[in-house]
Amino acid sequence: MLAEIAWNSLLNRKKTVFLTFLSLLVSISVLISVEYIRSQAKESFNRTISGVDLIVGAPSGELNLLLYSVFRMGSPTNNIKYESLEVLNNNENVAWTIPISLGDSHRGYRVVGTNQNYFEHFKYGNKRSLSLQQGDSFDGMFETVLGADVAKRLGYQLGDEIIIAHGIGNTSFQMHDRTPFTIVGVLAPTGTPVDKTVHVSLEAIEAIHLSPGQLARALSGASPKLLQPKQITSVLLGLNNKFATFGLQRQLNNYEGDRLMAVLPGVAMARLWELMANVENMLRIIGILVLIASLFGLATMLLATMNERKAEIAVLRVLGASPFVIMSLVLIEAIAISLVALMFSVALVSLLTVTMEGWLSENYGLFLSSSVIGPELLVITALIVMATLIAALIPAFEAYQRALHSQLSSK
Repeated sequence: MLAEIAWNSLLNRKKTVFLTFLSLLVSISVLISVEYIRSQAKESFNRTISGVDLIVGAPSGELNLLLYSVFRMGSPTNNIKYESLEVLNNNENVAWTIPISLGDSHRGYRVVGTNQNYFEHFKYGNKRSLSLQQGDSFDGMFETVLGADVAKRLGYQLGDEIIIAHGIGNTSFQMHDRTPFTIVGVLAPTGTPVDKTVHVSLEAIEAIHLSPGQLARALSGASPKLLQPKQITSVLLGLNNKFATFGLQRQLNNYEGDRLMAVLPGVAMARLWELMANVENMLRIIGILVLIASLFGLATMLLATMNERKAEIAVLRVLGASPFVIMSLVLIEAIAISLVALMFSVALVSLLTVTMEGWLSENYGLFLSSSVIGPELLVITALIVMATLIAALIPAFEAYQRALHSQLSSK
């Protein structure tokens, strides 16, 4: 009965109520979006690389190894022997390996030396495999496959030739212009550092650093060992048995044939995300402040309409409604507006996430894998209800006092 009265009262003030509803709709949508995108961004960050059980490189700190091998950020301290890769390939617990060789660039984009395992086993997001948007993977010595951003921003097409430079800066004074690379493939957008990478073979990395005489002998077949890689930056491992992860990690960290360090990518990414906790908390604070501002608007609207509701309050008092009932009526109205705004906000954010899912994954690496409705939404709902009750206490108390005055004047 009381809820029906509250609803009819809101309909009688539909213009002011609608404007307040829009304000709450925007603020609650912002709060839900911030919390949802924050949680999804964290999961997407952890899924920049998927299905890799261990990252093996030289001892340089797990974060440094992760940043350089996966995110192409920072600088490596040391490389590891190529023989270490062969040892890993022969390990019974290892299902596959992806060698990574870094140190060169092309117009500010990192060049990665690897092999065909990269295109076969490298995964991102929810275990999505790499796919070629154009062309095919490299097969010849001086062929390259570009990430989507490299091809788009530099305007490259299949068949174009590029020159790789020594070092990782935007400007290099040592160009490997004797060995131009032909573009044979362009990867589909992934929203990960893969998009900003130039991919070549490990043998090509060795070839561009040879002298002209050595390169000629190597290509003619007289000295094929010259093209054999000597060192690599790191190795991504996939294991046959996940239970062997910690045992193999300990074994590699104590390996005597080379200075190795094996890290768990999930653990390293979790620690890296902790460094961005301040940004995460700031987003939450912004969302809460926007909600508080809208709730103040709700309270202001309810207070401003008190003079218009004198007759309504007087009629309710004549019908026997106590001051507490009238106070409760105002609180119910406030909660009703907030809950309706919450429902519309959930629908709006859900629609936007479904519509923009592909665009967000390709351009920002944000993989939306779950519904907006979840445990976080329950927390937000409880927060909104409590905040609404607190904000509506002032107009509710005003209604309570008016009801008391109405009783006195009736006497």
